[in-house]
Amino acid sequence: MKHIRNFSIIAHIDHGKSTLADRLIQYTHLVEDRQFRDQILDNMDIERERGITIKSQTVDLPYVDGKGVEYDLNLIDTPGHVDFSYEVSRALASCEGVLLLIDAAQGVEAQTLGNLYAALEHNLVIIPVINKIDLPVADVERVRNEIDDELGLDPDTAILCSAKEGTGVEDILKAIVERVPPPEGDADKPLTALIFDAHYDSFRGTIVSCRVFDGTVRQGDTIRLMSQGTTYRVEEVGVFRLGREPQKELTAGMVGYIIAGIKTVSDTRIGDTITLDTHPSPEPLPGFKDVKPVVFSSIYPIASDDYPSLLEALEKYKLNDASLVYQKDSSAALGQGFRCGYLGLLHLEIVQERLEREFDQSIIMTAPSVQYRFYLDDGTRVDVDNPLYYPDPGTIKSSEEPYIRASILIPERYVGVVMKLCMERRGVNSHLSYPTPGRVEITFDLPLAEVIFDFYDRLKSITQGYGSFDYELIDYRESNLVKLDILVNGEKVDALSILVHRDNARDRAVKVCDRLKDEIPRQQFKIAIQGAIGGKIISRSTISAYRKDVTAKCYGGDITRKRKLLEKQKKGKKRMRIVGNVEIPQSAFLAALKTDDE
Repeated sequence: MKHIRNFSIIAHIDHGKSTLADRLIQYTHLVEDRQFRDQILDNMDIERERGITIKSQTVDLPYVDGKGVEYDLNLIDTPGHVDFSYEVSRALASCEGVLLLIDAAQGVEAQTLGNLYAALEHNLVIIPVINKIDLPVADVERVRNEIDDELGLDPDTAILCSAKEGTGVEDILKAIVERVPPPEGDADKPLTALIFDAHYDSFRGTIVSCRVFDGTVRQGDTIRLMSQGTTYRVEEVGVFRLGREPQKELTAGMVGYIIAGIKTVSDTRIGDTITLDTHPSPEPLPGFKDVKPVVFSSIYPIASDDYPSLLEALEKYKLNDASLVYQKDSSAALGQGFRCGYLGLLHLEIVQERLEREFDQSIIMTAPSVQYRFYLDDGTRVDVDNPLYYPDPGTIKSSEEPYIRASILIPERYVGVVMKLCMERRGVNSHLSYPTPGRVEITFDLPLAEVIFDFYDRLKSITQGYGSFDYELIDYRESNLVKLDILVNGEKVDALSILVHRDNARDRAVKVCDRLKDEIPRQQFKIAIQGAIGGKIISRSTISAYRKDVTAKCYGGDITRKRKLLEKQKKGKKRMRIVGNVEIPQSAFLAALKTDDE
């Protein structure tokens, strides 16, 4: 056990975690050069396309130090985006130390601090690493001062490296061996192993990733999952070396996988404890705290017959992403579906794309919303995350919406435009601080509902990509909320209803109506698209009808002959409009969610 080290790489988004993981893998010759590719641990297409890490990945690196002693270094590469901080917290539960990566040009940013606090909560050894020292704008001295002032770590212990060029990799590996303590545990005690991830393989059933704290597990053992009490016979155990590499046993301190023919997906819970059925542990390990979703949206299958396969896909998806929360839901326009809770807007996009790609689902998503609170005249409180359950406006005494504290780090020259953006989004209590010369940290209290649409995209575009944004939920505050309904041809489309602040209702209604006008195909009759609050129409767009030239056969003669034919056509159109119903295409639902001319 004294030759095992479990460590993780944490950092703000884009500070070079995956690139450093690539260099460590190349340095320890885990993969031949001809088979190597960049971001080798990011094995989902969607991660490679977007250039971000979504799932934390584990890999076992064999490292021989200068004295010829061989070590097993278990590296867990983590995401940097705020929406996937839950992945980071799970990865940290399996480690004894972390590499805290800091970009030599950008310095300490919002997520750097967030991840540092998460590591301190787990009492981990923190090794600061200053990355990207090869950049022409790198300022190592400034970053050292930030490590001292903002992180409270010893700047002299920071290791300099360039993950892109591979300099400093040897120093990092040495530091891991010297500074990160070996795992504690006892191979003779009853088995306890913590499940920190899992995924579904259609041939082998559920493959469980776990960290063994005490005891030993071998092929042929009968294991018990403590939360459910179900038992399984172990078919294979092993470690991750890019692929799965079977081993004779997993002992205390190791990170690896267990395949035990677990067919029922719902039996595996992330954070559950595995023990031996014959010699069980008296109590389970502390799991992970349940995550609180922030953004809500409903998912419906495009064809109602696909509902059972969507349910199965969500169950399998939940194995691999424990932060998704879902329950059954139904809609008049879209049929049976699920109401899902996400950790943020990027999380929502990733869930949608992965369901479509990996599980081959065709789905419609409704507009994202947050959880509002309504206090009624009779003193009861109603929590509403779905506009369908908006209480009767006559009974509402007051309403509240969630607020976040956003900290935005930007170069000084963008202060004006960022302040303007936050003010437009109803931001209050602004506070400016100057962590380093030329960089400003702006703190704002903003309503979460204003942030979930396109705030992050707007911030990135007005700061030319230099703005970094991190937020935490603070409290609920009183707000004047109304329900905005969208009517197409006089009928409400419940999937397009949204709860908005009264001041923004008209703008939102106009935008949605214009969007739908571009997306809904023309019919033989006029279609009115209206935005309404209760019975009051506040915006309207009209899709004009196709018209046949009925007067073509009238050449010359009296104008009344043409009139007569046109009147006849008008009557037909009117009748058509009463019986005609409008099919709203999938693209129209998506267009209504977008708020700017994307």
